[in-house]
Amino acid sequence: MKLFIKRICMVLLFSLALITTIEFLTGLQMKSLAMMWTTQSAPSPEEYRGQSMSAMREIEDEIEEESEEPDTYHGNILRDLHQLEDLDKQDWSKYPSKEVVATGYTAGVESTGKEPDHPSYGITYSGVQVKRDVYSTIAADTDVFPLGTILFIPGYGYGVVADTGSKIKGNKIDLYYQTVDDVYNEWGKQTVEVFIVEEGDGKLTEETLKSLNEEEAIQVFRQNFLKKYK
Repeated sequence: MKLFIKRICMVLLFSLALITTIEFLTGLQMKSLAMMWTTQSAPSPEEYRGQSMSAMREIEDEIEEESEEPDTYHGNILRDLHQLEDLDKQDWSKYPSKEVVATGYTAGVESTGKEPDHPSYGITYSGVQVKRDVYSTIAADTDVFPLGTILFIPGYGYGVVADTGSKIKGNKIDLYYQTVDDVYNEWGKQTVEVFIVEEGDGKLTEETLKSLNEEEAIQVFRQNFLKKYK
């Protein structure tokens, strides 16, 4: 037993002597050596920031990929289309919808009571001029569809809420046409499910309407669309 204890003491003394020798030769304590090893193993602040920025860029790329889906911007739907019938065939299910009773109106006396020489002939409630275009002016109850709201109306196309009407209350809309014959021949009165492409902010300007219709991506479609109204 004494021999065993003696051997343990010799091992401890040898170990202590070895540690003392290392500290003497390197000028460092073992604790410092351990800290150096830990520091070398851990990523530097620059490396950590680089990893964080890389992760952030990956997230941003994923968000951009999701936001670039063709149907998220309605103008892109028109890029490769030529006829309204093709537009009607698109999948609009990702947009909120509402069933409405849709009628047609003109700027003339039969709809507005105004003659062409009236100072506000053809001027909508929003202040913009009536227009039948890829993005046409329509009338709606602004408590349901605020001014500037963009709707897609199957069989008609895009309508931008620019006007109101004494008989246009609740889930009713009025679609602008250039002539009475167009109203009766192309539309009449229909119950239709419309899709809310973009909700308006309560105002609409000529500049906004013009920019929608002059979007570069839609010009081929627009040329074909307008041929029937010339």
